[in-house]
Amino acid sequence: MDDEPLSEWAERRDARIGRLRAVPIVSGDGPKGSHLNPDAPRAIERWNGHAWEPYAFASDLAEAKRILYPEAQKPPSPAPGPARRPLEPGTGRHRKP
Repeated sequence: MDDEPLSEWAERRDARIGRLRAVPIVSGDGPKGSHLNPDAPRAIERWNGHAWEPYAFASDLAEAKRILYPEAQKPPSPAPGPARRPLEPGTGRHRKP
């Protein structure tokens, strides 16, 4: 058998600790896709290495995304270097005559 070493498995497992997920709080058959009820409240759960545990509460999908992806809320930084120049006149290969 080609079993992986226990240390490699433990590293992969430990890398997932602290991961967050949002679970819609809806009645019915259980969690569904987030796009189905964007206004439904969400329970934010954190993986502790063995099970998902309650972490926070969000009132809707937008707030849940702010909790799950805080780095996406930062404004984009301007691109370094000179700005792109618009197309200049010429007889390039794909230019219309």
